[in-house]
This record gives sequence, C-alpha cells and structure tokens, in this order.
Amino acid sequence: MNKDMQDESEIFRGTTTGTTQLRDKRSVRGTPRSGMPAFVLGEELADLAEDDPRIVVATADLASANRTNDFRDRHPERFVNFSIAEKNMITAAAGMASTGLIPYVATFASFAAILGTEAIRTDCAYPRMKVRILGSHSGMSMGFYGSSHHALEDLGMMRCIADLTVVCATDANHLRAILRASLEHPGAMYIRLGRGRDPVVYDEVPKIAFGRAIRLREGSDLTIITCGSQVRASLDAAAMLEEKGVSVRVVDMFTIDRMDEEEIRAAAETGAILTVEEHNVTGGLGSAVAEVLLDLPRIR
Repeated sequence: MNKDMQDESEIFRGTTTGTTQLRDKRSVRGTPRSGMPAFVLGEELADLAEDDPRIVVATADLASANRTNDFRDRHPERFVNFSIAEKNMITAAAGMASTGLIPYVATFASFAAILGTEAIRTDCAYPRMKVRILGSHSGMSMGFYGSSHHALEDLGMMRCIADLTVVCATDANHLRAILRASLEHPGAMYIRLGRGRDPVVYDEVPKIAFGRAIRLREGSDLTIITCGSQVRASLDAAAMLEEKGVSVRVVDMFTIDRMDEEEIRAAAETGAILTVEEHNVTGGLGSAVAEVLLDLPRIR
C-alpha cells in the first residue's frame, strides 16, 4: 500500500496519527450563507411559509449543511429535526401530508433517494401525498466523503417510481421557481439539489412548468440536453464550440420524470444529441432521452 492510499485508509478508519488531517483550516461546522450563494432553500421556504400555514420543514441533522436552519430560525414551531432517521422522516412526512400539510424534507441525496426509496415509493408516491423530498449534495459533490455519500443512481431510482415527479434545480433562482411551483403541484416530488455553490444560469427567477424544458441557447449542429449542475458547464462548452464554427443548442431538461418529449423530438432535428448529467450512465437523463428517441422513425 502506497503512502497516499495508507493515509486515506487511516482517515476513514479513524486511526490517523495526526499527520493526515480530515479537515483543513478552511473547514467549518456548517457553511455560512455567504459561501453558498445558490443555497436559498431555507430562506425561500421561510418566505413562502409567511403566507402559507401548510408548509413544514424537516431535516435529519443537516440543518446547517442544507441551510434549512434559515427556516428553523424564522418558523421554529414548523421545523422538525429527525436526527439520523431519514426513512422515519419521510414516512412521518407522509403522515403530515395526509392531514393537509405540505412537508419539505431535506437531507443528502444519497440518504434521501437511495436510503429512503421504499418510504418514498410506498408512503409518499403511491398514495399521492404532497411530500417534497429535497436531495441536496447530489452527484459527486460530496467527493471526499466517499461513495457512501455519492448520489449517482438517484435519478434512475426515482424516475421509475410511479406518480413521483422528479426535478433538478439548476441554480438559486431556478430553485426558487421550483419551490414556488411545488406548492400546488399534485402528488409527491423528488427535488434534486447541488451543493449550494452552483454557478448562475438564470439571472432572475424563471417562469417554469414541470414537464416543460427550457431552451437556453439555439443551435443547429448539436443539441446538448442537460440538467442541474451541468447546465452552466454545457452553456460554456457551447460557447467554446461556437468559436470553432459549431452551432450548439442547449436545453435545461430539469424535469426528469414526465419530461418534455416535444423538446427531445425537436432536438432530433439537429445534427446530433448529447446528454450531460452528473449521474451514472445507466437510468438517468441519458436513458430517459434515449427512451423517447426510440419512438422516432429515424435515430442518428
């Protein structure tokens, strides 16, 4: 075992002698709001709750990490910390929803979608309870913490559950739009979030409709269909390709379940289609787009 591998092994086993540090000087408990410009989750829900008594928020010992503490500070009587009991939290949220409340339950995507799949399916989606499961730190954004904290299968798992709407937030303003639109949306939802440092794509809160994609850039040679953390990167790549004479359309396909099939069919009219996502190649956005394309008479 080489030195780097040994150091990493010691960290995860808790046997490090002190020469290898788990945290550096920049690490803090929780993250200040100023360092997470896209994490407006608690703030936006707190604003919405001022006029909507149905909203309640729960988390599993992650109020600082997902900024639901911003909601807790303003509406403590409507905030519940379930500690590290994610499946219980989701099931309890279904019970809350059965009384007419709209619970927003937030934890890491790896714990929400992967650990909580049965509760999401059986307790929330199948009986069409208005529970909003918020999976933050999705994809590989928890990198250093290892594969147990990565969520690279969550879209594939969630979109195969009947009557569950699956959406991906792109940046802060897009997240605000999703939360506002979620209030009257029927049934359960899985809302996938990044780590809160997502670069700006939408300069203002966009008008959205679940199931309708947003075409951000026109192009004829290639269509990039993307979502979440990869939208900004896709736009930047399209700009670079334009300098080389390649015309690239970019589509934010933020609804993964009940997706915009019309926009996908329109993309087939361009020279090629490329899907870009922070997810396993199996089951996610790419698979969903391919399933739509299979119904077309000609596929490139």
